[in-house]
Amino acid sequence: MSGRETPERTLVAGVGNIFLQDDGFGVETVRRLGALDPSRLPRGTELMDAGIRGVHLAYRLLEGYRTLVLVDLVSRGGPPGTLCTIDVGPQPPAVGHRPGPLDTHAMDPATVLGLLHDLHAGAGGTLPDEVYVVGCEPRDTGEGIGLSPPVEEAVDPAVDLVLGLLSRSVRDHAPDPVPQKN
Repeated sequence: MSGRETPERTLVAGVGNIFLQDDGFGVETVRRLGALDPSRLPRGTELMDAGIRGVHLAYRLLEGYRTLVLVDLVSRGGPPGTLCTIDVGPQPPAVGHRPGPLDTHAMDPATVLGLLHDLHAGAGGTLPDEVYVVGCEPRDTGEGIGLSPPVEEAVDPAVDLVLGLLSRSVRDHAPDPVPQKN
């Protein structure tokens, strides 16, 4: 491949720490996506339980994906369990200067995307053309295993949101039909 050509690959990554209650939202959502009939996922879709391994996720993205969907908690001040979709766009922000060492166990999606940008600049690779975050408003991120009831109820709708994004991405990148000659 040359230039900005990217493979027809999509990565859906669940981010979060399952030992901090609602922070396990992204991981649980991706687990449920993996339990679906595989025919419901577009060809070329890969699922990843990224957990708290943000650096691993950033390096995996250097393998080349057209679309990245991150699933994680997003605090925006709404009621617990509220879902949102954020279109990050084609160019993840650069991390720039980091005060002190990078904490690889406390990387939010913005930090992962910024690290990806920095790695791309230094090591090459192809950045995703599309980056989305499917986020959920948390209720409790204290120590403990298991999602709070409002966040648990948001997992299946989040699965539907991810499937909708994947379908839209496939439609947007489908080749134009070739006119038939009579």
